[in-house]
Amino acid sequence: MTRATAAQLGGQNVCAFLDMLAVSEGTQGRGDDGYNVIVGGTLFNGYAAHPQKAVWLPRYNVYSTAAGRYQFLKKTWSNLQGMLHLSDFSPLAQDLAAVELIRGRGALADVKLGRFAVALKKCAKEWASLPGAGYGQRELSLSKLQTAYAAAGGIYA
Repeated sequence: MTRATAAQLGGQNVCAFLDMLAVSEGTQGRGDDGYNVIVGGTLFNGYAAHPQKAVWLPRYNVYSTAAGRYQFLKKTWSNLQGMLHLSDFSPLAQDLAAVELIRGRGALADVKLGRFAVALKKCAKEWASLPGAGYGQRELSLSKLQTAYAAAGGIYA
């Protein structure tokens, strides 16, 4: 469940979409509901800053700095932190930053209006776990993500 309120994020559908992203990224229910998860499943302590830990992922033959509930890369977080004037890597900051990534993909209005499949397609290049992302990583099925979205209180258009 998001730490930011529906009012802070722009509505219940936004909260539900973020909860769906946590399911997709494999962080929901781990550690502090994913907010303190480093790629690969290890946990970090404290929310003062992005952990900036590069983890080797042999299955994909790549290093990744992904961390947090929405698996922000170090560079992505640095850009968002400056743009949004975020002072830490707290759960609230992560929620707000994830919404900004959705906005940046032109999908925020779709999310708010319940156009789930349209929003998902627009966000696929932002999160490798979404269907059609094309990064060669594990992609969850549309039906599994629809189930997660509905379970989180998302409403379809």
